[in-house]
Amino acid sequence: MPTDTTAASTGQQAAGTSGRKKGRKGRLIVLVLVLALIGGVAYGAYWSVSTVRASFPQTKGSITLEGLSGPVDVRRDGYGIPQIYASSDEDLFMAQGYVQAQDRFYEMDVRRHMTSGRLSEMFGAGQVDNDAFLRTLGWDRVAKQEYEEKLSPATKKYLQAYAKGVNAYLEGKEGKDISLEYAALGFENDYAPGAWTPVDSVAWLKAMAWDLRGNMQDEIDRALLTSRLGPKQIADLYPSYPYSRNKPVVQEGGYDEGSGTFEAAGGSGDGDGDGDGSSGSGDGTGSGEGAGSELGGGSEGTTGSGAEGDASGFESQLTGLQRVLEDLPTAVGVNGDGIGSNSWVVSGDHTVSGKPLLANDPHLSASLPSVWYQMGLHCRSVSDNCRYDVTGYTFAGMPGVIIGHNQDIAWGLTNSGVDVTDLYLEKITGDGYQYGDKVVPFETREETIKVAGGASRKIVVRETNNGPLLSDRSDDLVKTGKKAAVDSAAPDRGDGYAVALRWTALDPGRTMDAVFAINRAKDWDDFREAAELFEVPSQNLVYADTEDHIGYTLPGKIPTRAEKHDGSVPAPGWDPDYEWTGWVDQDELPYEFDPERGYIVTANQAVVDEDYPYTLTIDWGYGARSQRINDLIQSKIKDGGKISTDDMRQMQLDNSSAIAKLLVPELLKIDVDDPHVREAQKLLEGWDYTQDADSAAAAYFNSVWRNILKLSFGHKLPKELRVKGQCLWVEPVNTTGPADEAGKVRECGQRSASQAQPDGGDRWFEVVRRLMADEDSEWWTTPKRGTRPGAENRDELFKRALIDARWELTAKLGKDIDSWSWGRLHRLFLDNQTLGSDGPGFVKYVLNRGPWKLGGGEATVNATGWNASGGYGVVWVPSMRMVVNLDDLDKSRWINLTGASGHAYNAHYVDQTDKWAEGELLEWAYSEKAVEDSTTDTLVLKP
Repeated sequence: MPTDTTAASTGQQAAGTSGRKKGRKGRLIVLVLVLALIGGVAYGAYWSVSTVRASFPQTKGSITLEGLSGPVDVRRDGYGIPQIYASSDEDLFMAQGYVQAQDRFYEMDVRRHMTSGRLSEMFGAGQVDNDAFLRTLGWDRVAKQEYEEKLSPATKKYLQAYAKGVNAYLEGKEGKDISLEYAALGFENDYAPGAWTPVDSVAWLKAMAWDLRGNMQDEIDRALLTSRLGPKQIADLYPSYPYSRNKPVVQEGGYDEGSGTFEAAGGSGDGDGDGDGSSGSGDGTGSGEGAGSELGGGSEGTTGSGAEGDASGFESQLTGLQRVLEDLPTAVGVNGDGIGSNSWVVSGDHTVSGKPLLANDPHLSASLPSVWYQMGLHCRSVSDNCRYDVTGYTFAGMPGVIIGHNQDIAWGLTNSGVDVTDLYLEKITGDGYQYGDKVVPFETREETIKVAGGASRKIVVRETNNGPLLSDRSDDLVKTGKKAAVDSAAPDRGDGYAVALRWTALDPGRTMDAVFAINRAKDWDDFREAAELFEVPSQNLVYADTEDHIGYTLPGKIPTRAEKHDGSVPAPGWDPDYEWTGWVDQDELPYEFDPERGYIVTANQAVVDEDYPYTLTIDWGYGARSQRINDLIQSKIKDGGKISTDDMRQMQLDNSSAIAKLLVPELLKIDVDDPHVREAQKLLEGWDYTQDADSAAAAYFNSVWRNILKLSFGHKLPKELRVKGQCLWVEPVNTTGPADEAGKVRECGQRSASQAQPDGGDRWFEVVRRLMADEDSEWWTTPKRGTRPGAENRDELFKRALIDARWELTAKLGKDIDSWSWGRLHRLFLDNQTLGSDGPGFVKYVLNRGPWKLGGGEATVNATGWNASGGYGVVWVPSMRMVVNLDDLDKSRWINLTGASGHAYNAHYVDQTDKWAEGELLEWAYSEKAVEDSTTDTLVLKP
């Protein structure tokens, strides 16, 4: 029966009102008690049902919301995906806020506490270090500046309307009425969520930018490698981009030196490069030499012993920073590592319908609920008063649509990988830092971190002209900052060096304006103009429209650097020559429009060829996925073939392994004596390199690949990059303790399994590819271990990897190879945010889901990523998939990783996951008739 519930929008409550009677441990005990009732009987069962169902959203009938100017319809399909119909912009976005809060407010609340450095208010003292780091970055402060100083009046109006809708949902509700998690966290009224603010929405863009920030991890790793490797060796591990083999995004445009602008056609031709694989923006050797000379690497071609002096100080400092980064809650990715995405667009010349098709599947860490929220925002009549008719994927907590389509255009995003972060060493003297020949005082601010169940903590944030001092956020860093090793031209250590971060996202910008401008764009010119506002993070934007145009543009606030500074390693902050020199002008940024080839592919490969005058980054993805997509498209369209919507879906599911194609022919040549190893080796005979979940060959090959990496590289890397607990006896360097009688020291890895090296991604594909011809390279050596042979060359090492992989899979999957399958190794677990990953076992059982046995793999189009150092488990995934059909938008298809709901035990918690795992796509209704036909529940929001 329809209900009529009145909820008034709130005024400004104190954001994040929190009591602090008990610590986190108490909360988790309470959560166990509450959730244990789910399995109870009689009275207990009554309360369990009440607790679980209390927070489920009302999806039928009507609700009165104070502040609406007219009625709003919320129509949900069989998967709970909402389509909102309103008659004004403000009503549309107010309803969006209300509906997203219905489904996902706990997720929204956790996110805003993260972005503002207030997780300790919810979860206690265990989050203080995270909060201190996030306060140092100052996302919330920058978001306030953006809201107050940068955003347009229209955008502010939409943000205010959205916040009003969220707060209308919160009005009068207790925690247990909002989510099951609050039923535990607020069991004794010690926590209550505060009102939502417009700044809460803007700040989430900073979290997105953080996880898509570029090469900061590579800067850290290159510097840490200098403790054990020389410049040439480091260069081996960071090869140049293979332009001669893997095409960049832009192939038919180029930079015009005469006009100083980028021209969409008639530029550098097909982008194949000069055939030698060298990169105009740095060939890898330069960055390696920079790391060695600036930060104290060993001599060329040797296992280096570091620079003279105390190299361990700086290495320990960067290790401390790495530990802080690992501990941060994941926002939309794996803290910057392994993040990729696919998007491509095909013009009507090559499609069955005669109009473009656009595909997108961003690769992010798996989360429950999914980071994406599917939604349609429809003005009943598009006019000056109500300007939106858009559908797609957005973030819970943010108005508008991030990826999707409107009535005229469609767009997708992938991470460009452009380098917009630099770490700087800072010479500290007293209350200031050296810049040139002067000591400049820090800019400082004091922050108070409130802690649930404990006393508040105070921190002081210090900033230089290069940004905040990240090294202040760890006791280890404070101690070791006094020992940084640099070259002889550096100033005297004195009180030591610190580490600051320069990052474009710490400057206020207008990305929130860009979201709305893209949502209402009608053509390519509108889209390009809107994209100029998309300052951070820098993304690859692909475009298609109903008039049969396709395009690509690279927006972003992208820094320029002096010639001596390529962003590859931490730079000396005291030297003005290493400052950023300005920004790449928008007219100079790469783009393409209606290229002659009739398609555009972006999958984190190089954006431009070697002739482009600016160094966008030296750390592109290496193009394994992008070139595979190029090849798949070309195979479809040759001889006049046409591509369908389902063809695009099938391309998204392509499991082919580029590294297997390279290695398997060589692995099959290896003569192995052990019949059990030979039995496994035979799995590779006739294998088509496809990594299906039920493939035994894929399981064995990936184990061989993992062991090749471990034997060739993993055992030669410094402890700071290896997996925690992985201990080796190694030749001593000045970063280790005293040697034993045999001259070896024991070093144990220090990095989490999901972020250790070698991770097995397409950089390592390229490393191994370039070493294949050098069969006697020092990298192909490994010592004997027990009864397993050592290796002095490539084929001997491959033989050892075949042996080790056989016995590793015997231990994991059993002796019978007929029972082996890739999916048994390569499994996806979905962990609920916060309590699902950091709670007692029973809590995890109640909130988490899985496993799913998956196909795909690292650097494949179906990019179910895994870290070869840490194991075979899935660490990041295609977080959603979509294919937009510009001929008939109702024939577009989409899928989410989980479901619309963030409520455990709601029917829409993970109701899309099985289909996602099978590679299926759902119908995506857009027109009013299609939406009406798919509607199962209708809720009317009344003024």
